Amino acid sequence: METNSFQQPRVHGCVGECYEKWKDETGGVVMMAAAQAEARAAASPTELGKAAYAGCIACHGQKGEGGVGPALAGQTASEIYEKLVQYKNGETRGNQSALMWGQSAMLSDDDMNNIAAFVETL
Repeated sequence: METNSFQQPRVHGCVGECYEKWKDETGGVVMMAAAQAEARAAASPTELGKAAYAGCIACHGQKGEGGVGPALAGQTASEIYEKLVQYKNGETRGNQSALMWGQSAMLSDDDMNNIAAFVETL
């Protein structure tokens, strides 16, 4: 296997004909990225929220049952969205607000709506 100038192994050993065959079969990196973007655009808010909720599981549980953080299951999308906005605005809602300030700071309005839509299904 070849190495690059940083002495790290290549991601793969597929070059030349092998790479061209892979590109013909998959459309290459650009086509794969376009297909992923198209899939995201076609996904429902609940589907997008499910993916984003992966970052919430450690504290709120796989099914929103709670743990380190409070239970989320049983709350409406509007309740969850409102709470996320409050955290994003730096408001204190409980003992773990500081943790949620950092988490919510990274979320866009769409992210918060998507997470809220998914949590409502728990």
